[in-house]
Amino acid sequence: MVILEFWVVLTVIGFSLQAQLLNSQNFTCSSNDLKALKDFMSAVELPISGWDTDSSSNCCNWVGITCKSSSSLGLIDPHNSSRVVQVELGQRRLMGKLSESLGNLDQLRTLNFSHNFLRGSLPVLLLHLPNLEVLDLSNNDLSGFFPISINLPSIQIFDMSKNFFQGLIPVGICNNSTQLSSIDLALNYFSGNLPLGFGNCSSLEHLSLDSNFLSGGLSEDLFQVPKLALLTLQDNRFSGQLSSSIGNLSNLVRLDISSNWFSGNVPDVFHSFSKLRDLSGQSNDFTGRIPLSLSNCRTITALNLRNNSLDGPVDLNCSTMTSLVSLDLGSNQFYGLIPDNLPSCPQLKAINLARNNFTGQIPETFKNFQSLSYLSLSNCSIYNISATLGILQHCQNLNTLVLSHNFRDEVFPSDPSLQFKSLKALIVANCRLTGFVPHWLSGCRNLQFLDLSWNRLGGTIPAWFGGWQHLFYMDLSNNSFIGEIPKNLTGLQSLIFWNMSLEEPSSDFPLSSIRNTGRGLQYNGIWTFPPTLDLSNNFLTGPIWREFGNLKRVHILDLKRNNLSGTIPSSLAGMTSIETLDLSYNNLTGSIPLSLQNLSFMSKFSVAYNKLSGAIPTRGQFSTFPNSSFEGNQGLCALCRTSDHSPPQSAIKPKKNKVSIDRMAFGIGFGITFILAFVISVFSGKKLKKS
Repeated sequence: MVILEFWVVLTVIGFSLQAQLLNSQNFTCSSNDLKALKDFMSAVELPISGWDTDSSSNCCNWVGITCKSSSSLGLIDPHNSSRVVQVELGQRRLMGKLSESLGNLDQLRTLNFSHNFLRGSLPVLLLHLPNLEVLDLSNNDLSGFFPISINLPSIQIFDMSKNFFQGLIPVGICNNSTQLSSIDLALNYFSGNLPLGFGNCSSLEHLSLDSNFLSGGLSEDLFQVPKLALLTLQDNRFSGQLSSSIGNLSNLVRLDISSNWFSGNVPDVFHSFSKLRDLSGQSNDFTGRIPLSLSNCRTITALNLRNNSLDGPVDLNCSTMTSLVSLDLGSNQFYGLIPDNLPSCPQLKAINLARNNFTGQIPETFKNFQSLSYLSLSNCSIYNISATLGILQHCQNLNTLVLSHNFRDEVFPSDPSLQFKSLKALIVANCRLTGFVPHWLSGCRNLQFLDLSWNRLGGTIPAWFGGWQHLFYMDLSNNSFIGEIPKNLTGLQSLIFWNMSLEEPSSDFPLSSIRNTGRGLQYNGIWTFPPTLDLSNNFLTGPIWREFGNLKRVHILDLKRNNLSGTIPSSLAGMTSIETLDLSYNNLTGSIPLSLQNLSFMSKFSVAYNKLSGAIPTRGQFSTFPNSSFEGNQGLCALCRTSDHSPPQSAIKPKKNKVSIDRMAFGIGFGITFILAFVISVFSGKKLKKS
C-alpha cells in the first residue's frame, strides 16, 4: 500500500512538472519584437503563410519564429514576456524589401532569409545586432553597396552569397567578431583589391569570395588566419605571383584559386599542408614545373592545374601520393613521354592529360591500372591506336575514354579480341582514321556516348548500333559512310525513354564536342551533352524513316549533307524534345509537313538545298526561322510566308478601309439598338410602377 502511494505521488509530481514545462513553452511575444516583425511583414509584398498579424496575435506561435523567456536570456522583464531568438524563413518565396525594424530584434541569434526574392539594400541596423550568431541572406536579389559599418560581436556564420552586392569586400566584419567561423560572399559584384582586415578573423575556417570582380594581389594578412580550412577565390581577376606566404595556412583542406590571372611559378610550399585534399588552380597563367612539394603531397585527393602554361615532364611520386584520386593537367605544355608510373598511385581513378606535348605511345604499365575509370589523352600526338586499345582493355573499370586528335591516318583496329565491357563513353574523333566500324564495339553493351566524328571511316553503319540500350549520344558525322540509315537506330531506347545512369568519375573534367569551326563546344561531363544523333556529312542514301518520330527524347537530329531522298515524314512531329533538326543538302522531295509546327522546343531548323515544293509553314517556331533555312528549294513557295509579315501598303489599304467602315457601321447600329431598348425598358418600368 505504501509503495502504491509512493507511485501516485511520483505521478502527480511528474504531471505537475510537465504542466510547468508546457506552460514555460507557451511564450508571449514582447511588444517590441511583435512590432518589429509586423513592420517587416508590411514591407513584404505577400502575406507570410503561418503568420497571424491581428492585434491579439502572439508572434512566438508564428511559423519560423522561435522565442525564449526573458529570464533564460538573463533579462529582467516585469511582464515576463519572451524574446524572439530565431527567424527561419528560408525558401518561403518572400518578395519585397528588408525592413530596418529587424534591427530592433536585439535578442536575435539566427536570421535566415535564404533562397527568397528579397531585393533592395541591406539595412544597416542588421549589422549591429549584439547577439546575432547566424546571418544568412544568400540566394536573394539584394543589391547596392555593402555597408561599411559592421559590429556583430557574436556572429559565427555570415552568408551573403548569390546576391547583387557591389563595392569593396566588407572586411570590417572581422574587426569585432572573434567567434566568426564562416564568411560567404560568393557570386556578387564586389570589386577592387582585397583590403586588409581578414587577419583579424582569428576563428575563421571558411572563406568564399569566388565569382566576383576582385583584382590585384592577395593581401598578406589573409595568410595569417590560422584556422582557415576552406579558401575559394575562383572566378575573379586576381593577378601577380601567388605568394609563398600561402604556406602559412597549414590547416587548409580545400584551396580554389582557379579562373584568375595568377602567373609565375606555383610556390613550392605544399610540405606545409598536412590536411590539403583539394587544389584547384586551373585557368590561370602559371608557368614552370609542378613543384616538388606538390608532387609528393600525401593528403591530396584532387589536383587540378588544367589550362595553364606549365611545362616539363610530369613527375609525380606515386609512392607518397597515396590519396590521389583525380588528376587534371590538361591544356598545358608538358612534354616527354606519358608518365608510366601513374598506375602506382593506388587510388587514382580519373586522369586528364589532354592538350599537351606528349609523344610516343601509351605506356605498357597501364595494363596494371585497375582503379582507372576516366582517361583523356586527346591532342597529345600519341600514335599506335592498336597498341593503345590493346593495353587499355585490361583496365577493368575504365568507363570513359577520350583519344581524339591522335593516331593520324591510322586504321581503326578490328581485332575481335578487344573487349571493353565497362566502357560507357568512347570519344575517338578527329583522327582521320580509316577502315570500318569494328565489330568488337558491339560488345560494349553499356555504351552511352559514342563520338567517331571527323574520321574517314567507310562502309555502312552497322545495324547492331540500334541494339545499345543506353546510348543517348552518337556522332558519326564527317566520315564516308554509305548506304541507308539502319532502321534499328530509330529504336534506340535512351532516345525514346531517357534511362541514363552514368556515374561520372569527375564532373569537372571537360569533354569537347569536336567541330570543324576551330572552336570546340566544351562540355564538362557526359551529363551536359544533349541527346543527339548526328549522321551529317556522309554519303548516306535512302529515306528518312518515319520511325524517327519515336525518338521522343532526342534533342538534336542532324542528317545534313548526305544523299537522302524521299519525303519528310510527318511523323517527325513525334520528336517532342527536338531542338535542332537539320535536313539540309539532301535530295528530299515533297512538302514540309505542317505537323512540324507542333515542335515547340525546336530552335534550329533547316531544309535548305533540297527539292522541296509547296508552302512553308508559318505557325509555331517556323515564324522564327530565317529564310536561309529554306533557300535552295526552287519549288518552295516563299510568298506563302507573307502571313508572318506585313503585305505592301498599297495592297492592304482598301481592305483595311473596308473593314474599318464595316466595323463603324456595325458599332453605330448596335449603339442605336441598345439606346432604343434602354428607353423602351425605362418607359415600360414607369408604366408598371404607376399601375
